[in-house]
Amino acid sequence: MPIELKVEKVANGGWCVGRHEGRVVFVRHALPGERVLAEVTEETARFLRADAVEILDPSPDRVTPPCPFSGPGRCGGCDWQHASLAAQRRLKAEVVSEQLRRLAGIDRAVEVEEVPGASGGLGWRTRVRFAAGPDGRLGLRRHRSHEIEYVGSCPIAHPGVEEVGAEARRWPGADTVEVAVSSGGDRAVIIRPRRRVTVPEVDASVLLDQGRRGVRVLTGSPSLTERAGDREFRVTGSGFWQIHPGAPETLLRTVLELGRPAPGERALDLYCGAGLFAAGLGEAVGPEGSVLGIESDPQAVRDARWNLRDLPNTRIERGRVEEALGAAARADLVVADPPRTGLGREVVERIAGLGPSRFVYVSCDPATMSRDIAWLTPHGYELAELRAFDQYPMTHHVECVALLVRR
Repeated sequence: MPIELKVEKVANGGWCVGRHEGRVVFVRHALPGERVLAEVTEETARFLRADAVEILDPSPDRVTPPCPFSGPGRCGGCDWQHASLAAQRRLKAEVVSEQLRRLAGIDRAVEVEEVPGASGGLGWRTRVRFAAGPDGRLGLRRHRSHEIEYVGSCPIAHPGVEEVGAEARRWPGADTVEVAVSSGGDRAVIIRPRRRVTVPEVDASVLLDQGRRGVRVLTGSPSLTERAGDREFRVTGSGFWQIHPGAPETLLRTVLELGRPAPGERALDLYCGAGLFAAGLGEAVGPEGSVLGIESDPQAVRDARWNLRDLPNTRIERGRVEEALGAAARADLVVADPPRTGLGREVVERIAGLGPSRFVYVSCDPATMSRDIAWLTPHGYELAELRAFDQYPMTHHVECVALLVRR
């Protein structure tokens, strides 16, 4: 039985907040200020989760979703298709501000900036991992579910992903099928098998089987070529690279602008992946300076070493950041781009112990970023600048780049 709600405000994670009989309700597919009928999808002792299934009083920010597979109980890949792009960015800005205030005690107005390369907020996702059903059909997971929404196309997928035509074929034996297009012109299909896979014909230059025994090349090369600035980067298989086409250069430029690496300085690049930031840092600090990149994924380490082979002042260490940081005695500048779980207290304390005058924190989760900033504050660091980017339109995700300086 649906419940009637007055939606109050946005919450982190693509939810809005309402109340029913004194209990907090986190509701999807709604917008602040709306009155909705909501179907409860989950109940805990403290709150409810629900989907807005009927909009009684719509917000002026509400639009018709561009994707036919979006909506209650459908594909879980997007959160804000029912909101205008301007409204999406306001909502994300409110979330970042609220997380900073609640978790770090910092009051700061935030503006979420557009990232070039996503006209109308669509066609930006250069890597899409599809789930394969028992019959080999491809789709995307429903929200908080292992169930598959079978899709004919994905409007946020890059046109090159759609041109591969993976969704139109069947992939018997596959668990997932990832389609990637690179700025260097590669089109890759990366299969994670359940059992032996029957591979259909697709328009891809790279075809990989990424099973338990590692990457097996079926067609082409095991790596894709990405470009950022004046450099090319090798990324093997489904290795990490920013999935918005405008993100690598936007983030690199922002990191260098905020961090201001100077010739002769010592810099660290934590969770360095294929070496995007390490490359920029290595060029900026020059032959008298040094850069240490730390990464735990062995293939990413191999890629980074290859990508930075022309920078003798830059080296890459493989290991968990909290352990490998022991190889650094001090640093003038630290850059970190951790996973959604953030840095954690141990890494925060190790960074503070190195005494950098500047710390640039690249984060895809405003909650863990704000928590880590709060942990850095007692060590004498304060938030000097923060920029936020709409790197994932139609979803709740937002990319932040924060500069912390030592008082």
